[in-house]
Amino acid sequence: MNEKQQTQFLQFHAINEFMLPEYRQQVLTQVMSNLESLPADLRSRLNGQIRQLVKVPGFRNSSLAPVQVKARSAVQAFERSPQFAANVLAAWSELNIELRQQIFDFLTARGWTILPLDADRTKLPGFLTRWPKAEQFDMLDETFRSLHPETTHSKDDISLMAVWLSTRLPYELVDQVDEETKAQ
Repeated sequence: MNEKQQTQFLQFHAINEFMLPEYRQQVLTQVMSNLESLPADLRSRLNGQIRQLVKVPGFRNSSLAPVQVKARSAVQAFERSPQFAANVLAAWSELNIELRQQIFDFLTARGWTILPLDADRTKLPGFLTRWPKAEQFDMLDETFRSLHPETTHSKDDISLMAVWLSTRLPYELVDQVDEETKAQ
C-alpha cells in the first residue's frame, strides 16, 4: 500500500450489494419482530428512524404498523440510509448473541484484528473495503461449520456476522490485509 493511500470506507448501506433481497427481508423482519428485546438506546434510535424514514401507507406513525408490513416498508430505508442500515445490523447482531460470540472467537482465532464485541460499530464511517482473498465466504462457512456442527444458522447469517464484526466488505480482495487497516 502506498503511504499516501488512505483507508477507504463504504457507507453501511453498501451491504445491500452483497445481500439477496430475501435475506435482507429476513433480517429486517427479525429486527422488527424483536425491537422490544433490544437494549434501550438501540431500540430508541431504531424506533426514531422507523418513524422518520419508513413510510407505511395508512399509518402516521410507521412504528405502530404490523411487523411484516413495517419490515417490507423498511427495505427502502435500509437501502438508502447508512445510519439506518448500521442500526439494523447492530440490532440483528444483538439478537444473535451466541452466533456473534462464536464468529468473534472464530475470526480472532484466525488472526483477524477486530473491534471488541461491545464496541459501537454504528459510530464508524462504514465498512473497510479490503478483504483477505484467502477468507472467502464459502471457505469461512465450511470451516465454521466444521468447528460448530450444531449450528442452525445459514451461510448468509455466518457471512453477515463476519462482515459486521470485522466491519469489512469484500470489495477489494487482497493477499494480506495491511497492518494499518487491519488495526482499524
